[in-house]
Amino acid sequence: MSKRVLDLTGVKRTFHQGRQNLEILRGVDLAVNAGEIVALVGPSGAGKSTLLHIAGLLEPSDAGDVAIGGQSCNGMDDDARTAMRRDHLGFVFQYHHLLPEFSALENVTIPGIISGLSRRQARERAKEILGWMGLEDREKHRPARLSGGEQQRVAIARALASKPTLLLADEPTGNLDTVTGEDIMRLFDELHAAGHTIILVTHEANVAAHAERSIVLRDGSIETDERMRTGSH
Repeated sequence: MSKRVLDLTGVKRTFHQGRQNLEILRGVDLAVNAGEIVALVGPSGAGKSTLLHIAGLLEPSDAGDVAIGGQSCNGMDDDARTAMRRDHLGFVFQYHHLLPEFSALENVTIPGIISGLSRRQARERAKEILGWMGLEDREKHRPARLSGGEQQRVAIARALASKPTLLLADEPTGNLDTVTGEDIMRLFDELHAAGHTIILVTHEANVAAHAERSIVLRDGSIETDERMRTGSH
């Protein structure tokens, strides 16, 4: 039986705008097992990114529970939530958010140091990941000297530096051209094949096609949760 990596139970989120209450999430239940690659899809405003951010402990829910690796995060203080993110979660966003004054290698080394590795161990792991991604000849370059696709690869490498239990990607190809986006998705295919658990938010059908499971959110609720036969790639 597959190990449960993420459990969301009855998750609700409401935003208040003046006198209006906007229900973004209406009691969402979601379970993700180890080794799955799951796409969250749906129209703009459906709650995809909010759900991902709650799953990643980046913002709170108004009701419900988030459990990571079987451990409930309800009632955790900020320090405990930060430790949970550091030890179990990796994030990739549409915009890479790399530190511009540091090289690619330094950008990937820093999370390893924060997670408790020695500087040497963190640097060796960063070099290993960048090499695996075909960026060994770019590791001394700062982000401004890298192409968009290379920057996103560095961002993915950074997310992997702390060996996360779960990789969360919010529109990871949204800022890239089609060909570069496909290159990035092939990289996610390889990560999935290597056993990584991935949840990705996308509005692009060709990106969602890389998932083995597609969850459609509409008006803050899960409309469908379909398992693709094998994933498309």
